[in-house]
Amino acid sequence: MPTDSAPAAGDLQPVTLPAVEDLDGWNDFLDQQVLGGLQRTRERVDALRATAPGDPASLPRWNDVHVDLGNAFAVAGLLSQVHPDAPLRERAEGYEQQLHELRTSLMLDPEVYAVLEAAPTDGLPDGAERVLEDALRSFRRSGVDRDEKTRARLRELSARGSDLGQAFSRNIRDGAGETRVPASALEGLPADYVESHPVAEDGTVTITTGYPDTNPFLMFSADREARHAVMHTFLNIGWPDNDPVLADLLKVRDEQARLLGYDSWPDYDAEEKMIGTGAAIAEFVDRVAQDATASAERDAAVLLERARQDHPDLERLDVADARYYGEVVRREQYDVDGQAVRAYFDSGRVRQGLLDVTGRLFGLEYLPVDAPSWHAEVATYDVVLVETGRRLGRIHLDLHPRSGKYNHAAQFDLVRGVAGRQLPEGVLVCNFGRTRMDHSEVVTLFHEFGHLLHHVLAGRHPWVRFSGVATEWDFVEAPSQMLEEWAWDHGVLAGFAVDADGTPIPEALVDRMRAAEEFGKGYYARTQMYYAAVSYRFHAELPADLTARSRELSDRYAVWGQVPDTHFHCGFGHLEGYGSGYYTYMWSLVIAKDLFSAFDAGDLFAPEVATRYRDTVLAAGGSRDAADLVEEFLGRPYDNRAFTAWLES
Repeated sequence: MPTDSAPAAGDLQPVTLPAVEDLDGWNDFLDQQVLGGLQRTRERVDALRATAPGDPASLPRWNDVHVDLGNAFAVAGLLSQVHPDAPLRERAEGYEQQLHELRTSLMLDPEVYAVLEAAPTDGLPDGAERVLEDALRSFRRSGVDRDEKTRARLRELSARGSDLGQAFSRNIRDGAGETRVPASALEGLPADYVESHPVAEDGTVTITTGYPDTNPFLMFSADREARHAVMHTFLNIGWPDNDPVLADLLKVRDEQARLLGYDSWPDYDAEEKMIGTGAAIAEFVDRVAQDATASAERDAAVLLERARQDHPDLERLDVADARYYGEVVRREQYDVDGQAVRAYFDSGRVRQGLLDVTGRLFGLEYLPVDAPSWHAEVATYDVVLVETGRRLGRIHLDLHPRSGKYNHAAQFDLVRGVAGRQLPEGVLVCNFGRTRMDHSEVVTLFHEFGHLLHHVLAGRHPWVRFSGVATEWDFVEAPSQMLEEWAWDHGVLAGFAVDADGTPIPEALVDRMRAAEEFGKGYYARTQMYYAAVSYRFHAELPADLTARSRELSDRYAVWGQVPDTHFHCGFGHLEGYGSGYYTYMWSLVIAKDLFSAFDAGDLFAPEVATRYRDTVLAAGGSRDAADLVEEFLGRPYDNRAFTAWLES
């Protein structure tokens, strides 16, 4: 790994968190980490501003600023999404606003820019030139070289955009809904699911919009009316509150981009990504959609033919039908029963299996730590590199749903690692059931854990800019998408996927599961391109009627019909964080398929290639361009041959 010459990470101590029940302690911790971080950052900025032009201390001081600022952002961002206490979450959100304001002011500060612009470039240590180039570009992209009136307007827009982004995410997080359906609609659902949904006096059960509730119901309930009711509720998360919020956010971003000299937000956003331009996003979306059309239409016809056995007059499947009939076809034509598969995936065993698999693959050991956290269900581990015995970092797994918690699946930072200074700590925030998991959830867990590994393994750079998941945004998903492949291998699954009698999942069943999964990849790709088109077109066009434009894009790209009177865009959380760049999931998948081609499908744990991948791609963080990292690992530039073969197979 690239920073072995640095002081041993094992000498660094993780953050000490308050006890779960100590709310006063948590409020103090939030203040110390964030308000203290704000003060330290301001002092660092003052020192940087006072640095003489040409002083070689300017770049290390710039690094110091971002270490403190990043620490404060991480704590505020995490606690605003996971802490059980609503007032504390609200305070954390308010602190995030202060941090955004400070960062905006910093990036519009001409004095700081002048210091860095005058930084000496001769004899720089490793990585320093890249850090300097990145900093100067970021200043220009913030508008530091514009006139004062323009800079003032950019400050206003940045603050407004931050406020709107928070509101959009908050409305999704706090906008959870529920649907009451007849108890008979649970017929066909797994026993543990039925047991967890008591029947009310009126003969109904409540289905929430949480994934452990909604996903199994849409997969297994044969009650079409109830499925549509549940999907209707799910697709209206954030409605109507987020409609005007999103419209305003799009306008703010567009004005920011135009003030900075770009034709649109997608052009501004794409400049720092592998794809390069906004127009290239549109071309990529259309190309993938076209490549997937034949496969999508073929597989959709199979689902529709099966659905017509139950509903002869059905003309087109919609999103409330597709998952159910996909499951029916997999059960009847591929002999894959989702409930039978679910019986092999006990949540606790899956979690341990994930640690065993990734530990073996990358030469890591996860040591359970009895340490306090924000909730009793959080599991904490120290991550140790076996070959050296060094502690690389600490991870926290927060895997189950609760009220007020972030309601998707993502990796959050707690601390960004810096060589010799601070240990990387990351948090996996998911919403899986506490008893059994669907295999799709197992795949998601492997995917998100890939981000956590990236965060920890790339946490030993001296420059915080390179720490963790710091690559171009459209490469970020590739390592995680590649790790999903291990969740499809029988030899891997047999180590932890066992039934109640301890019998491992049969190889023939895993083969059929994979075949069934491959069955729908065409319409999956088209669905992803619908999401990507919404992400891009909303930002490029600023449509007056977001619902109407979303429906038009659905008709153009998606295979399934929409449920009437729904507003998907209001609950599409990626529009906040990913902006116009949702295409990155599929762009990354192209690279992920190519990365995986270097592994031996017959021995996914072959140490040479896994270690080389760990050290070349993951541990490098953002220290080099992603294309260069991939080329070094593969021995050639990446291409789309593996992806195309997968899509057409």
